[in-house]
Amino acid sequence: MDPPSAATGGRGKRKKTSAAPEKNKRLKIGEDGEGMDGCVHPTHSPRISLLLNRLQQPVTLNELTELLHYAALGKTGGITQPSWCRLHHQRKVKGVNVVIVNGLTQTHFYKHYLTLQHLRINYTSRVTFTPSSQNIASEIFSREVSNSDGPSIYQKKESVKMHKALRYHPVITKFGTQTRGLTAYLLSLQEMIQRHYPVKGMPGFEDFVCTDSVNCVTDSSPLYGLDCEMCLTEKGNELTRVSLVDSDGNCVLDELVKPENRILDYLTRFSGITAAMLRPVTTTLRDMQAKIKALLPWDAVLVGHSLNGDLVALKLIHPHVIDTSLLYRKEFGQRFKLKVLAETVLKRQIQTKKKMGHDSIEDAAAALELAQYFIKTGPQVTPHTHTHTHTHTHTDRDRADLSFSPYAHCQVLERHLEELWGYTLEEEKEEEITDSSAPSLSLRFADILQTLGRTVAFIGKRSVVALDLSNQQWHSSDKEVLASYRKQSQSSFLSVLQFSSFSDHVKQEQRYQRVCANLRDMCVVFAGPFPAGFSEREVKRFFCCCGPVRKIKMLNTAVRVHAEVEFELLEGAVLALKVLNGLSLQGQSIKVQRPVNESMLDLDETLDALMGDALNTSSLYVIKTKLRTAESMNISAKVNGHTVGAQFPGASTITTANGLCPTKAHNKTSKLTEETVRETFGNFGAVQRVDLPAKPGKYARHASIKFESSHSKHAALISEDLSMENYVICPSLTPSHLHSWVSLATTVDAEGEDTEKTHMHNSHQDQEMELMMRKLDRYLGKIFKSLPPCTLSVVVLPGHNGVHGDLPGLCFMEVKSGSGGEQ
Repeated sequence: MDPPSAATGGRGKRKKTSAAPEKNKRLKIGEDGEGMDGCVHPTHSPRISLLLNRLQQPVTLNELTELLHYAALGKTGGITQPSWCRLHHQRKVKGVNVVIVNGLTQTHFYKHYLTLQHLRINYTSRVTFTPSSQNIASEIFSREVSNSDGPSIYQKKESVKMHKALRYHPVITKFGTQTRGLTAYLLSLQEMIQRHYPVKGMPGFEDFVCTDSVNCVTDSSPLYGLDCEMCLTEKGNELTRVSLVDSDGNCVLDELVKPENRILDYLTRFSGITAAMLRPVTTTLRDMQAKIKALLPWDAVLVGHSLNGDLVALKLIHPHVIDTSLLYRKEFGQRFKLKVLAETVLKRQIQTKKKMGHDSIEDAAAALELAQYFIKTGPQVTPHTHTHTHTHTHTDRDRADLSFSPYAHCQVLERHLEELWGYTLEEEKEEEITDSSAPSLSLRFADILQTLGRTVAFIGKRSVVALDLSNQQWHSSDKEVLASYRKQSQSSFLSVLQFSSFSDHVKQEQRYQRVCANLRDMCVVFAGPFPAGFSEREVKRFFCCCGPVRKIKMLNTAVRVHAEVEFELLEGAVLALKVLNGLSLQGQSIKVQRPVNESMLDLDETLDALMGDALNTSSLYVIKTKLRTAESMNISAKVNGHTVGAQFPGASTITTANGLCPTKAHNKTSKLTEETVRETFGNFGAVQRVDLPAKPGKYARHASIKFESSHSKHAALISEDLSMENYVICPSLTPSHLHSWVSLATTVDAEGEDTEKTHMHNSHQDQEMELMMRKLDRYLGKIFKSLPPCTLSVVVLPGHNGVHGDLPGLCFMEVKSGSGGEQ
């Protein structure tokens, strides 16, 4: 029905001619999620919408990964639609981007609602997020994909034949069969601790020096080979020589070091160091540490063979290392000697008897080249049938370039399987690998995407993702995370960004309590003076005509009675100001006003922004009063929607007609049902949904109506018929995913602190937090702008698990508009 006819028509025009078809159509729309946001979308453009029955139910981490799996793999990958939302035209989704803002909650978003402009405008789908004790980023990548309802994800890939013995080879079980970037072979923090590497903060390494490396390493980061020689002193093994070679094999450092303690054994047969060589040396360990720190770039990766011993001798901590003794793995934790690997893989003789001891330059270069060879060639066995392992001799050019195809015939295992590991493939029977029988074909989300040739990236703090990814970039600041993402020449199909700066600013429980208190103030009004003897129960009856009341606090002075009234919804407080202010009770005028404090200074602007929120643009808040109550309040039809007050256009005003007080009998609201609401408001346009919050066993006192079009909402606001039928309406303010506004503010206020000092401290913290929020909003806006068209963008505020209870998070979702062809 067109809005103009709805606005001008009388009761005679309200026929039920198409009520049933309209209702069936609306129900159908609600069930499959079409038209959830009330907007007109380009034909066949991918978009996301929430199911009607899930609007006020929090989303869990499991359900979020359910959406990401469907967005990336779809029905062709055997993945069904998520159970809580609908992603329309999934086949045209070109990528998935997730931003995790650690430390923030749903409460923080609404406290800084005006500041977070890009976040509230760019994302039209918003739902409460249940806090999780699990690592969100790690779970996104490592959660296994269930495809039991459809064809195997791997059916489109060619089957790979592999000898049965190789399926459980230590190299294959650790690294899989795919060629990956160097970040996939870096030791994790847990592995470094387990292998006795120097790690900052661990016992025994307090006096060690840290390099200037930041938490940022990419697949293009430079490799440096390192090898050290030691001698035996009174204090144990001490450093005597250090050699460092760059990624081209050039020696950039080779110096002798004078031990601090008396030397007992030069270990010449191993180190090649003699007393004569060290006699003129004055370089100390501290000098060498400073030189290495100055030489290494900020994103350098150190490579060595059993490198932990070298770093311990240097008393140096470096977070990014590749250990060649752990690349070329043997069974039961055994390791190959560097000499054996160099001879077999590089066809080079090192540590020969002709030389006196080891040459640290030669050893450093050998370890570096072994790592480069492994990274470029990959551990994968070729997907072809072979009956024998052939020896392949490399030229110097081969070793320098190492630009082998990941599907070349000559791979690490194939080339050296018999020489290094003692396998004779001709004695083994080949088996065809399927997804159910091969450990290398993982069902983890990131592994599946990489198997399908789709790039995966994580940008955030180090050691957050417990998974080997082809592209991990570690940064120590949010600014670096943003810059790194925007510098990408080509966006990864799945990219997860993690902002961590807020974690350090919201750790104190009091910060949450103050934020909650500010939000709760938005639902509070002060009223009075009331007639003498007016009780709390009578005050509640009086204000219930504007919406559900959460709490009443009586304020008795020596002369007059006032009350503090806290509503469940923002709409209740707004209507109370416009409807009840100035009402006469027993000949005494009642004044209704807002709290006067700093949290209310921007309230009018906040309410205007909430009214224009994408979640509220086509929604109304409705209360229906009893006839006698309406007559006593004299609801003005002329202003029931758009002409009252510059502060909040859209609320009805009420004046006193005869001085009657709304008594208990008068103050009960009329019974509201979905049928009557749809019948009444369906005259202004198609109604998408009707929410009737009610306590068990009681009738609903108010309703929230969402039209399919904002034009229908405006038509209802200017209608005279609604006021004549005793409806009090105003534009919706409380977002649809919230049961009530004050559900954001349930923590207990801090006690036992000096009020003035606490206020000053919080005021400074609030200003700092506001600046951070502005910065965050700029970052999120730039990220969204950088996304390619048809990318599913998700922003997660994870929430908080606290001693006073869990504070829920918030999940934002949007598919960036743009043309997209079939995948």
